[in-house]
Amino acid sequence: MSTPSIPANVLNELNRQYNQELSAAHSYRALSFWCEAQNFKGFACFFDKQAEEEIAHAKRIAAHLIDRRVLPQTGTLPAPKHDFQSLLEAARHAQSMEEINTKGIHTVYEAALASKDYPAQVLMHWFINEQVEEERWSTEMVERVQAATCAGSLSDLDRHIERLLAEKLFADLEKDDE
Repeated sequence: MSTPSIPANVLNELNRQYNQELSAAHSYRALSFWCEAQNFKGFACFFDKQAEEEIAHAKRIAAHLIDRRVLPQTGTLPAPKHDFQSLLEAARHAQSMEEINTKGIHTVYEAALASKDYPAQVLMHWFINEQVEEERWSTEMVERVQAATCAGSLSDLDRHIERLLAEKLFADLEKDDE
């Protein structure tokens, strides 16, 4: 590839965020596995969907870098937390990951602003909007798990999430058929 057309500080932050998205995907898989082992199938499916979404986010950053003639730099991913004391702890962990992602995205955006890297600013606008949704659902999940104070309530909530995901999948399939 040719000489990078991206300011060094922005490039460093984009690569860091690329790896953060991959790390989040890794962590969501661990959350999914834990939920599956605890027989929370709806939450397992939801966290698995989130892992796929984080991979898509990493790919979006990678595509931006490649379009600008720079190879993304994949680093070593830390081992994710894989054991939780409760579903509430797992939900709080997901919320914390989204807050970390938001801070990282803001850091990339700030670097792009300071360097007048307009293409990176546009890319980060999409991520900033996405994080509003991500933080909303993670906060709602913590609140709903907190409100479900007994095992039966948690099971009902898990089945509800499973139904919502199935409905969304069906709606997405119908949209694809159009």
